[in-house]
Amino acid sequence: MKKLYILLITMFMVNIAMAQWTALLSGTAYGLNSICFTDANTGYVGGIDYDNQKGVILKTINGGTNWTVLSSGTLNPLFSIYFVNSNTGYAVGSFGALLKTTDAGVTWSALSSGTTTTLMSVNFPDANTGYVVGGLGIILKTDDGGTTWTTLPSGTTNSLYAVHFTDANKGCAVGTLGTILTTINGGTSWAVHPVGTLEMLESVSFPDANTGFVSGSHGLILKSTDGGSSWSTIPSGTTAFLLSTCFINANAGYVAGEDGTILTTHDGGTTWTTQVSGTTQWLSSVYFTDPNTGYAVADSGVILKTTNAGYPFGVTDVSPSSIHFKIYPNPASDQVTFETSEIPTEALLSISNLSGQTLITRQITGPKTQIDISGFPGGVYFMRLTSDKKVATGKIIKQ
Repeated sequence: MKKLYILLITMFMVNIAMAQWTALLSGTAYGLNSICFTDANTGYVGGIDYDNQKGVILKTINGGTNWTVLSSGTLNPLFSIYFVNSNTGYAVGSFGALLKTTDAGVTWSALSSGTTTTLMSVNFPDANTGYVVGGLGIILKTDDGGTTWTTLPSGTTNSLYAVHFTDANKGCAVGTLGTILTTINGGTSWAVHPVGTLEMLESVSFPDANTGFVSGSHGLILKSTDGGSSWSTIPSGTTAFLLSTCFINANAGYVAGEDGTILTTHDGGTTWTTQVSGTTQWLSSVYFTDPNTGYAVADSGVILKTTNAGYPFGVTDVSPSSIHFKIYPNPASDQVTFETSEIPTEALLSISNLSGQTLITRQITGPKTQIDISGFPGGVYFMRLTSDKKVATGKIIKQ
């Protein structure tokens, strides 16, 4: 009995050490579709109450520790929520539902969208200018903070699932059958960009005016470096359906989706690391308030949070300013080489296991550093290089 008790405690402690995201108590079993924050503590989630078939909005004012159910005033499921500032926010959903609040969610008023088509995504590049996309290629625009909405000619009848504008004029919308549309004139006209795929494109994120990322079905991730004019496929290492994309800057970003999948990159999508979410629910939305603090939501009231960029204990504070490097061979059986063209001053290279235990620490003094990992058990390890307020992170697989 004592051995069994020790085994259970050990398994519990290992699970804690492996946990990269923590489940928050939402107090509901709602289907949660979209999350956004207005500051480090104040956040909102939009979704559906399946039991009563109505749209729901949750709010936290303490970084997710507690959540309050707000009165949305709509019976329609809500698929996207977006706040322009601390008080003004919008939510959209089925049957043309379009809501607005000007008092930080205390009350919500229904706006006239002029359609009964399902609306999937809302984005405001400034306080007055906003865009909404949805089924049958619908694109709506407002120039007066939502008082009036105009239907824009999208040139497609394919459903659009996500929209993101970097300013009032430049934006991108994505949807079914590999549809990617861009505009540079505030939606007056839209350019269609064939990307050689018929996959469903679910999410788009532009961390700056030129750099954009799109995620979708079968693990598809696309990247643009010219404002959306051209797109290239970047390998994600997964076939999971990727429903949400959030990039903190051009290098650091996250995608989330099927069966609790969370991937992160810190080199602009060149390499992706799988993180442990702790859930098998499909994650519909991921959002970061700073480089270390992020949230993700799913069905059954699931809300996840990380305060260390989603890495195991001991691997934290991933900086948006990173050092370019290579690790090879990877996977490796005995020796691994770390190579960088930058010779950082007073740099320390460390390797940690999934429990966050640091196994090796080495000073970097040249462009190449060879490390013996022959004594490591087979598995996944994390590399971290820190120097001059810069951080480089990577994953090493020991065969």
